[in-house]
Amino acid sequence: MFSTRRSIRKYKDLQIEKEKIDTIIENTLFSPTSKNRRPWEFIIVQDRENIEAISKVREMGSSFLNGAPCVMLVIGDPNASEIWIEDTSIAAYAIQLAAHEQGLGTCWVQIRLREHSGDLTASEYLKEKFGIPGHMEVACAIGIGYPDEEKAPHELTNELHAKVHHERY
Repeated sequence: MFSTRRSIRKYKDLQIEKEKIDTIIENTLFSPTSKNRRPWEFIIVQDRENIEAISKVREMGSSFLNGAPCVMLVIGDPNASEIWIEDTSIAAYAIQLAAHEQGLGTCWVQIRLREHSGDLTASEYLKEKFGIPGHMEVACAIGIGYPDEEKAPHELTNELHAKVHHERY
């Protein structure tokens, strides 16, 4: 399953069934988290105007979200855990794997530490648009939909194996 999960940036104009969204959410809520603190929250966005607003979060690298029938915002609470970045990253991957298992494609867009425009960060832009409390941080946005592009599975190459060390570097 892992080799066939690819970043999908083109989606069919089909709504995702509620049951599939529910399955993604349920799987994500069981994602591993340090000390079981669960410093993450999620916003599921399916309204076209809201998705369009998200697609403008960054100058480059987010416009493809406008074609997604669903975007999930992954939000972290730095007050809940000092490891919120790691925990939201794990949750984001859980979203992608759960969606892939449902026959859906996904692509992750980094929000944290990215600029929106001028003196506004991408996270601040989304906090304003979606009423996210000020102390929270938006880690990423994930476009989800039925793929409208095909990509070959990843190949397990010698270059990848070279990144694995046993016992010592």
